[in-house]
Amino acid sequence: MTELDVQALQRRLVEFAAARKWEPYHTPKNLAAALSVEASELLEIFQWLTPEQSARVMEDPGSAHRVRDEVADVLAYLLQFCDVLGIDALTALSEKIDRNELRFPPHGDQPSEPEPEPEPEPGSGSAPEPGSASYESGPATPPTSTSD
Repeated sequence: MTELDVQALQRRLVEFAAARKWEPYHTPKNLAAALSVEASELLEIFQWLTPEQSARVMEDPGSAHRVRDEVADVLAYLLQFCDVLGIDALTALSEKIDRNELRFPPHGDQPSEPEPEPEPEPGSGSAPEPGSASYESGPATPPTSTSD
């Protein structure tokens, strides 16, 4: 393979997981959780750096290696997540950029404040609405023991 492409990398990740019989664990929920963990590990590298230090993080070979590894982990879980749900990541990104270009037109040299994302239509597969039966189907916090 002379040129890396998303589909070839996704195939390698699927083959890697299959060879280890990890498919049962690669559910959308588990992959989303793993993606969040890896993104947090990337953030941890920058947690206490000043903006100036963070801009120079790739100058240090040790921290540059850590950043590259965490970026690879984030991308790996994102590609596996997209594969499991049948999402074309590049198409999704392109469509999102198209929407953002309409939402955030250029305003000369002044940066513009982002507008909030529009709320999804009820029943569109998004998170349950507060107050709906599915939203309130369980306790917000686990029950506490009352044994004395």
